[in-house]
Amino acid sequence: MNTPQTIAVLGLGRMGSAIATRLAAQDWDVVGWTRSGRISGTVKTTSDPNEAVAQADLVLLALFDGPACEQVLDAVRDSLRTDTVVLNTSTIAPTEASRLARRLGPSYVHAPLLGSVPSAATGALQILTAADQKTRDRVRPVLETLGTVRHVDDASTAAALKLIANNSLAGAVLALRDSLRQADALGLPRNQALDILELGQLGGLVTRKRHFLRDEETTATAEFTIGALAKDMALLAAVSNTPLRSATGLTDRPAAREADIAAAARVPAVEDAVLEPLRAYIRGHATGDPTHFRDAFLPTAHIEGIRDGVFVSWCLDEYCNLFQGRPAPDEPTRTRRIDAIDVRGTVATATMTLSHGADTFTDIFLLARVDDSWRIANKAYHRHS
Repeated sequence: MNTPQTIAVLGLGRMGSAIATRLAAQDWDVVGWTRSGRISGTVKTTSDPNEAVAQADLVLLALFDGPACEQVLDAVRDSLRTDTVVLNTSTIAPTEASRLARRLGPSYVHAPLLGSVPSAATGALQILTAADQKTRDRVRPVLETLGTVRHVDDASTAAALKLIANNSLAGAVLALRDSLRQADALGLPRNQALDILELGQLGGLVTRKRHFLRDEETTATAEFTIGALAKDMALLAAVSNTPLRSATGLTDRPAAREADIAAAARVPAVEDAVLEPLRAYIRGHATGDPTHFRDAFLPTAHIEGIRDGVFVSWCLDEYCNLFQGRPAPDEPTRTRRIDAIDVRGTVATATMTLSHGADTFTDIFLLARVDDSWRIANKAYHRHS
């Protein structure tokens, strides 16, 4: 089979435009189309996807998700030539990739991309490619123009590996956010903190995203948006049926979904008002004074867990009656820390660890914003002896 000469790029968002521009700059004959009607200044475009597909040896999909891929392919189905290869670089579910592979047969190449817009522009992407040997050899020159090709056994595996890669990226962004929050709490200058973080395990991410991390008002174009990464994490959670910590907090600012993922690392720490009921709860334990618990909890709250092998569910009055108004004898050796807090509008969850002598407690709280203040609505705990 001959190497494709004419390439139709369907989807001219950030990545699609970078791919089309890179291929055109390397002397491929490229025609682009996008559902939004966006016009690229670097490659020729058409308003009709069928026109783009009819003249193409290779159709490259750079679309947002699986449904978009299927809709576009349905629209151009009658214009696809029998010898045209469909190369799909979109991030989609493993089941969606398998369905497209079955539908198109040997002419389908699933090729999700590892890397951002700058990597596409310089031909430095990592490309996971699933296709039979004959088709893979045919499209290899095109793929090698964009980056390094890594063969994967099937379309489903390629799609799954891409989601796992993006999950690790989401985790790194949130780890960076946590480090910057701690640096802010310690009063460290942002640039100094970034200098040190750049030397550690997050160094590559800090180096690539430093211009976004340093300046809240940057006008730089997003390389990979918060919205796109959040979409990929939601997709992974749906197909794996496994909750993902790395999905938590990516969209703390919904209005910034079109911002680069680095903006998620700049989200400030939660406001003190959310922490105040947790601090009142800590004061209650430290002093033994139940007044602090009444300040911390809503009157309707329940405290639940296993005590002496039996499940208990105390109302607030019953819980307060456990305290005698004075500190525990070993209070100087006891410690408590707030491990995590996640705020979602007017509700929040929090986790705390309490080391009380021979026992360690994990407390999980549900908080609610009521009358412009935060209170603990319920608490469940686990006792480690």
